[in-house]
Amino acid sequence: MKRYTGAIFDMDGVLFDTEQVFQDTWREIADEMGIVLADGYTEAISGTNGQWMCRVIERFYHVEDGAEIMHECRRRVREKLLKAVPVKTGVPEIVEYLRSRGIRMAVASSSTREQIISNLTLSGLLPSIDAIVSGEEVENGKPDPEIFLRAAQAIDCDPTCCFVFEDSKSGVIAGHAAGCDTIMVPDLIPPTEDIIPLCFRIYDSMSDALFALRSIV
Repeated sequence: MKRYTGAIFDMDGVLFDTEQVFQDTWREIADEMGIVLADGYTEAISGTNGQWMCRVIERFYHVEDGAEIMHECRRRVREKLLKAVPVKTGVPEIVEYLRSRGIRMAVASSSTREQIISNLTLSGLLPSIDAIVSGEEVENGKPDPEIFLRAAQAIDCDPTCCFVFEDSKSGVIAGHAAGCDTIMVPDLIPPTEDIIPLCFRIYDSMSDALFALRSIV
């Protein structure tokens, strides 16, 4: 049986029930601009960052440069999350279990480092996390595997001996491309037929993932 040494978590939609906050804020901004976001926006934007995110914004908001909308959305979400950070069911338990098994843990998120640290601090999870890699620190955002490769390196683990926990299509593609055993815990978007073969496992919740991991780790 493979010996796992690391676990890498996406943040929004995996550790915290915050993906809906982002989606509501994207639409809030669109409403103010008099834009109706076309079908497919949620899937297209989820898990992205940097230039990839800007290109998605430009396509759906019909603007030449998506950076301003991206920064405004992040600013509004940051303000909202200062009030409360909803932790996903099963997250504290799975983090505690992995820590007890000697698994080193990282958060690899498209969000800013400031936002990641704020969420982890407010939720009480920060002391359990060994490394953080944010979207600001990579040249290529998901679905490129760079962020997961950097996270594995940061916790001194071979990517093939790491779990990646993801909820988005772009995140699953990135985790698989990095060589990690990628566990999908869907949030807003169910797994599509093209994504299922890239997943090591698919669970409905982090509680279900923990139950299964007890027989693996």
